[in-house]
Amino acid sequence: MLARRRRDPLQTVKRRSQELKQQVDSLISESQLKGALEASKRQDIYQRCIQLKQAINENKNTLEKLKKSDEPAPVGNYDQKKQEEHNLLDKLTHQLQELAVSISRENTTEVGVVTKREEDDESTDEEEGEDDEDDDEEEEEEESEGEEEETEEEEEQENESQQQAASKEYIAIGDFTAQQVGDLAFKKGEILYIIEKKPDGWWIAENAQGDKGLVPRTYLEPYDKDDQESSEKGSEEDAEIGGETAEGAEEVKQRTDSHWSAVRKAISEINTIDVLTTMGAIPAGFRPSTLFQLLEEGNQFRASYFVQPELTPSQLAFRDLMWDAKTGTIRSRPSRVSLILTLWSCKMIPFPGMSLQVLSRHVRLCLFDGNKVLSNIHTVRATWQPKKPKTWTFSPQVTGILPCLLDGDCFVRSNSSSPDLGLLFELGISYIRNSTGERGELSCGWVFLKLFDDSGIPIPAKTYELFLNGGTPYEKGVEVDPSVSRRAQGSVFHQMMTMRRQPQLLIKLRSSNRRSRNLLSLLPETLIGNMCCIHLLIFYRQILGDVLLKDRMSMQSTDLISNPLLATFPKLLEQPDVMDALRSSWAEKESTLKRSEKRDREYLKTVFLLVYHDCVLPLLHSTFLPPFRWAEEETEAARWKVIADFLKQNQENEGALQALLSPDGVHEPFDISEQTYDFLGEIRKNAA
Repeated sequence: MLARRRRDPLQTVKRRSQELKQQVDSLISESQLKGALEASKRQDIYQRCIQLKQAINENKNTLEKLKKSDEPAPVGNYDQKKQEEHNLLDKLTHQLQELAVSISRENTTEVGVVTKREEDDESTDEEEGEDDEDDDEEEEEEESEGEEEETEEEEEQENESQQQAASKEYIAIGDFTAQQVGDLAFKKGEILYIIEKKPDGWWIAENAQGDKGLVPRTYLEPYDKDDQESSEKGSEEDAEIGGETAEGAEEVKQRTDSHWSAVRKAISEINTIDVLTTMGAIPAGFRPSTLFQLLEEGNQFRASYFVQPELTPSQLAFRDLMWDAKTGTIRSRPSRVSLILTLWSCKMIPFPGMSLQVLSRHVRLCLFDGNKVLSNIHTVRATWQPKKPKTWTFSPQVTGILPCLLDGDCFVRSNSSSPDLGLLFELGISYIRNSTGERGELSCGWVFLKLFDDSGIPIPAKTYELFLNGGTPYEKGVEVDPSVSRRAQGSVFHQMMTMRRQPQLLIKLRSSNRRSRNLLSLLPETLIGNMCCIHLLIFYRQILGDVLLKDRMSMQSTDLISNPLLATFPKLLEQPDVMDALRSSWAEKESTLKRSEKRDREYLKTVFLLVYHDCVLPLLHSTFLPPFRWAEEETEAARWKVIADFLKQNQENEGALQALLSPDGVHEPFDISEQTYDFLGEIRKNAA
């Protein structure tokens, strides 16, 4: 007899899902066909809802643990089939949730009827007791004592019911949009009557119109009529933002700059985060990414803005771009902070639930003084292995040129005199919700490394193991994952093991040698970027100095300047794949130069301009290159294919001329902005 072939793991889960679906459909049909159900029957259905929900959760946990490598035979579209099963289990959960709400509603209605009947019975018993005057004195005494006890119990019950009724009125502290069938949507300030408080954090509530449904408890607070006037007055102060902490509420001073508009925007998105937290999809310490919100505000915190020359307070000269007549190039400018750091890894970062599809894991860093961002926000994407989803790494070993987006070696420059100057690191994920298709950016924790001690001495160059905080950089005392608390109790060994489970970021500050210091001094006074691109930035700065300081006919002239490189180079800082194409093309060209040619600075700039015109300009204006979109895998792959094909053609044809003149090449209509550099419109104005 042949042995029975072992069923594939995914097939086993699918079979169990179909069994659960049949049971859910049967339970729903049973509840609908019976009409008005008896109390015992409703209770039975409610218990079966709970049991089925547990069974679905168990099957979902089994599904989440499955891997493609577990299958004995190849399975086509494995991830898609796995996702379909996950969606089916979510749908079954929603159906059971809706059924449980309707059953609870009927139970609540019946409780009210039963309570009324009990009151009528008690009043009838009291009337019969008054007519019963022929009983013995002992029986009368026992009855009177019993009545007194019952009266006391009734009074206590009435007091308790009044207290419960008072606590059942809640006011919404934010807008909530129904996420699933059975949810009750509401607006901020709306009064809701809580019918039942579920232990999972989703309560059954009723609004003023009589609509009922599930609401998240995190959106509600007890309604106090006496405090309503003061809360209404407080809501009118739009300029003030309240930052909630674990210990209480901290008042934040009125702000009008883009920092606080971004924070305000992040707070407005907290509704979605509360829903995800309540569902268990993310830890309680996750928040909307503060630095991502700042990047979305405009170009004020982008590298393309900080590479532009800065004017002095008088607006009559350049502050960080000056000419050195002796060397015939721009003058080097030392700054207070000029260092190199390496991102090593992130450990014990909580992994989001299966309801979120993670599109990117990354670290955003900037200069920060505890209150305000003082530089561009630089992003480095992390890599990870499915076997170690809680560990992120940087600068992986790859063949060829490492993409600058993955380069963990960064330079940092700043001339800020703030005594609290430091580096703010924010770990983040870009995600998409499987149920709604909604995209977002979450902060998985942050840490602030102060660069100077209290006496103003720079911190030493060494490796730092930084423990992450939860919440936003403007919240204090929030843990990333409260289930793994830092407040360890017990022995020293137990405390050490607890600390090892804490989310942390490992970085290394490196002391720069003479050569690296000379290179960094040619960059803008304030900038954070990749070390792998520093030679390209220096070329840009030197050409910028030639055009603005050496070759301009008059220092008072503000005419448009014909220079495609200056007009387009800052765009490359927001399109890292095109920057990689330039790096690759320049490395290839540089390898063909003679040693004497490499020492000739003017010749190198001329060759760099030719490479730039051959490589970057055609790509930036090609219709085949899709617009750059962050954390979209398909778009990134399509862009890189176009870039790789273009570079291959350039290599075969010894330049881009043939590709530009080919009838197969389609480019955007010509625009004067491709050629002209309006430095007056691009420069940074000193706020001092």
